[in-house]
Amino acid sequence: MPEPVHRVTFMPDDITVDVFRHGETLLRVAMAAGVHINASCGGNGTCGKCKVIVDRGLVESKPSAKLSDEQWEQGYRLACLTKVMGDLVVTIPPESRIDNAALKARTGGKRHILKARDLNTLVQGLTVDPAVWKLYLELPPPTPDDNLSDLGRLMRELKRRHGLDGISTDFRLLTRIARLLRDADWQVTVTLVYNPKGLKLIDVEPGDTTERNFSIIIDVGTTTVKGQLLDLRECRVAAAGKDCDDDEEANLLAEDARYNSQVRFGEDVISRIVHSQKGDGLRELQQAVVGDINEIIRALLGQSGIDRENLSHMVVAGNTTMTQLLLGIDPKYIREDPYVPTANFFPPVRGIDIGLNLPEHVHLYTFPLVSSYVGGDIVAGILGSGIFQREDLTLFIDVGTNGEIVLGNCDWLVCTSCSAGPAFEGGGVKHGMRATRGAIEQVRINPETFEPMVITIGNRKPLGICGSGLIDAVAEMLITGIVEPNGKFNRGLGTDRIRETEGAWEYLLVPAAEADGVGDIVITEGDLDNLIRTKGAIYAGCRILLESVGMTFAELDRLIIAGGFGQFINLERAVTIGLLPEIPVDKFMFVGNGALLGARLVSFSREMMRDARRVSDMMTNIELANNMRFMDEYVAALFLPHTDTNAFPEVMKLIHPDPAT
Repeated sequence: MPEPVHRVTFMPDDITVDVFRHGETLLRVAMAAGVHINASCGGNGTCGKCKVIVDRGLVESKPSAKLSDEQWEQGYRLACLTKVMGDLVVTIPPESRIDNAALKARTGGKRHILKARDLNTLVQGLTVDPAVWKLYLELPPPTPDDNLSDLGRLMRELKRRHGLDGISTDFRLLTRIARLLRDADWQVTVTLVYNPKGLKLIDVEPGDTTERNFSIIIDVGTTTVKGQLLDLRECRVAAAGKDCDDDEEANLLAEDARYNSQVRFGEDVISRIVHSQKGDGLRELQQAVVGDINEIIRALLGQSGIDRENLSHMVVAGNTTMTQLLLGIDPKYIREDPYVPTANFFPPVRGIDIGLNLPEHVHLYTFPLVSSYVGGDIVAGILGSGIFQREDLTLFIDVGTNGEIVLGNCDWLVCTSCSAGPAFEGGGVKHGMRATRGAIEQVRINPETFEPMVITIGNRKPLGICGSGLIDAVAEMLITGIVEPNGKFNRGLGTDRIRETEGAWEYLLVPAAEADGVGDIVITEGDLDNLIRTKGAIYAGCRILLESVGMTFAELDRLIIAGGFGQFINLERAVTIGLLPEIPVDKFMFVGNGALLGARLVSFSREMMRDARRVSDMMTNIELANNMRFMDEYVAALFLPHTDTNAFPEVMKLIHPDPAT
């Protein structure tokens, strides 16, 4: 765990908490510590309810019309607009607080995130040996006594100087190599690419261009497409596991992301497969995602100032449907019994052949697939997390539009996929939205008045609630008794926040006056039902995998959570609603985007490219579509946190606290 940079003491309750980020807002510090401060505007300073008095210490605060000049002089500040710049003592005045005695036993959840920069011990024995590399050659020109062909001359020098043999050649290169060699006075740089079938010569350039060798890696997700531009000359840093947001990581030159434009044809893979069968549907879907990747390529080159012609390689990780749609391969049979993809491994394809705006010599490597619903993104995650190298029994969960789960170690791997649905991405939720500015991401509820305080992404006025915010809210509503374990509202609490509208029950999270022009923001019983079904599917999938090898959650050595959404889950809240099992917190690990992590390793290491194929071959898929045991487990998980309350003893203490304590 990182060392705290500051400490804040909240009075009059005399609660002291550590602060791990310089410049964090007081409201976020209070929320993380379980210290209640009234707030309902999402942290943008418009409601004026989060007044505090700074008694001692250094802060940076913005003035607010909600505070009079007299209050400002007395040390009043709005917690959401006040940054912690040093150790502080802060008083929460009566109008901003409640009697916190009921909250003292309940602290805010710590994330327990292990960032990628801490993962340098995950992948063992990594050899830095990029999949694409350049070599400078000075060739002797042909003579009557040495009239070897132009290509033969190149191959002879590669073997003589570098010990390389058995190299195949790209045909397009042969159409221009003769003039190029002579125009360059026989001083050229060759580009070689490794793939599981061997080495291939893909480009020849005049002069010495070995200092310009770049790779693009892409995570093609159902909801988002993300890309990074890597400098293959500086791969030693990232190969050791540095986090992609570290300024000192020289190899990462730029990164960009786009929402997957295929979403206009459907939010999930099934609806997109259905669309692919309609007229030009397959072409439309392919063009949509190719267009997204081309936009990312343009953005990456623009950010970095790198010339397009200096790109050498592209690595793509995506689920099975996304991979086949990108390559223009009909995905029809992915969704039909017995659910099989066209192939588990696709040979590298020239990027320009599928419409990518890449130099003609750049090939696209796609991660191998396991089954119809366990794809290359999961293989990349297993590769990047090093599970396949260790004896530790590990459960790997990638939380997204689909929930992919892998269990195993260096000897064996079993996997499955369950349709989590779009609730974690904001879909199927009345006021759900993606995790963008204005989305409610944290919620705390006063257990006596049932009044909420919320924080939004970007501290903007609330526009809706994202997946992580929904988990937070439902966990709070369960603990405070607003929601019953069956997912229904407790209608006898005597609060106006629980109300019936047009025959449906809902909880008023943010009134229209405090939202950003979207009316009242509410959580409905239908939203609760969608979330419960989503978390139930993931939890049930985990149980089935463990059951298939005769094991239980208690026997796990480690539980790894991957995926973009997984980065924002509050661990304790996810356990509270039964999305994750109740096991010791030190067994959890967050690795962020596992697909990009694995793709980066493949760019930097031919050994990792070989291992990716080995990982996919190790994984035994368990199909859940017709699995009656899964249905039994799924139904049992349609409760908060679960029908088996013995599996969640600490959560049950929160829901039904001992009055004596």
